[in-house]
Amino acid sequence: MTPAVTLVFQSLPLLILIVPVMQQVCVEVDSETEAVKDQSIRLTCISCQKRAEITMESQVNWYYINKDKSGIHILQYVDGPLYLEGRWKDRLLWNGSSNMQDLSVLIINVTLNDTGTYKCEVIRRMPNMPAFRVTKFIHLVVREEALPNITAFYSEIMMYVVLTLMSVWLLLAVVFCFRKIARAEARAQDSSNDCLSIPSDNKDDMATTIED
Repeated sequence: MTPAVTLVFQSLPLLILIVPVMQQVCVEVDSETEAVKDQSIRLTCISCQKRAEITMESQVNWYYINKDKSGIHILQYVDGPLYLEGRWKDRLLWNGSSNMQDLSVLIINVTLNDTGTYKCEVIRRMPNMPAFRVTKFIHLVVREEALPNITAFYSEIMMYVVLTLMSVWLLLAVVFCFRKIARAEARAQDSSNDCLSIPSDNKDDMATTIED
């Protein structure tokens, strides 16, 4: 058995231990907060669990917070999503994960009235232990049209600047090479002429010899 094959077999137990750990990785990220009218927006709500909390029962509630701070219950998830009545009916979709760490929802056909604050709440319960809850707030702004992407604008400008500088550099390099080649050819031509030319003294000696 070659050393490479031996190394692969020796690494298998380590890989078997690493893969389950990689599958349990959870990262909490912020949600998008700007949407465009008539498009879709994903309200991201992630609540990572410790290994001991994986078996806990979870209940998820989504609320829309009115200006008077009262909440409108728009979705509940226990064994499955329950879509409640309201202007989000048929426009709000569960977009979370089965392990109840990703608790996100998707709003389709966004309207200007969807602007406001949303609350994502998860209640976790375990036998013989008190329940605890995690709450996150998302402030959503819906616009008629998408704002211009300033970063993309400046990136495009920088791309044109770089291309222009590269073109100028390439042109200068070509001119330099042509001038260098021209000087080399001129020197070679001069050397050739020197080799072919006969000195005047030699010409006179040759003429005298012929007369004699």
